Amino acid sequence: MNKSAILKAEILSQALPYIQKYNDKIVVIKYGGNAMINEELKMNVITDVVLLSEIGVKVILVHGGGPEINQQLKKIGKESKFINGLRYTDEETIDVVQMVLAGKTNKDLVKLIMQKGGNAVGISGIDNQLIVAKKHEGEDDLGYVGDVEYINQHIINDLLDKGYIPVIASVGTDEEGHTYNINADTAAAEIASAVGAENMILVSDIPGLLKDKDDEDSLIPLVHVYEVKGLVDKGIISGGMIPKVDCCVRALRQHVDKAVIIDGRIPHSILIEMLSRDGIGTMFTR
Repeated sequence: MNKSAILKAEILSQALPYIQKYNDKIVVIKYGGNAMINEELKMNVITDVVLLSEIGVKVILVHGGGPEINQQLKKIGKESKFINGLRYTDEETIDVVQMVLAGKTNKDLVKLIMQKGGNAVGISGIDNQLIVAKKHEGEDDLGYVGDVEYINQHIINDLLDKGYIPVIASVGTDEEGHTYNINADTAAAEIASAVGAENMILVSDIPGLLKDKDDEDSLIPLVHVYEVKGLVDKGIISGGMIPKVDCCVRALRQHVDKAVIIDGRIPHSILIEMLSRDGIGTMFTR
């Protein structure tokens, strides 16, 4: 008797309750940063997205593309500049951001989904004013970096209802037509809130929230919203993790059921998170 086949069947049977739970539900997956660099892992993410769509999950893929933006800026002799983890975006840089995110990165992801047998449509926050933005307000002037004012979710719902996977580039526009670079985590959280997503998954290049940032075995698997302030005060949530956690908390407070930060370096981490009892990464919940 084929033990491998039995094991595969057992894994599928254990996934059944989770398949039923997410059937016809919306899940927002944010994919970007260094998790996009490794081609093998990229294909794992795309395969997971297509499989979820095939079993009846309404998947929205929101993406950034920092490494490709850095690469393109380097080609034109322009240095990437960051302030508190956010890219300073002048007029020349926003043109590159729009070209890379809404053009190359977006269409490359759509092509990969289609190659795996999925149905996808690539759009950006500029299309039909999907993401209405305003200039980011803060202590530092970041140029054309935007905060989300409103999500016009109707175009997303139309695509989902027709069986497509919306692949959304994280740029937006204001009423005057100015284009803004939007943090992809922020865009994912606002989109998840607007469409009433069951789950928001941030695919990153870290295991999740760690008690000790230098010890990947110190993962904190579950965080309730009321615990976040204490973890910030203790310095456990710090640096670049602060905006990620803030996005999770914001989504939860706007009625997203749960939000998770997972490690995109682990093959099929999205499937492990959604279709198994133990999940993976750090889950945030109300």
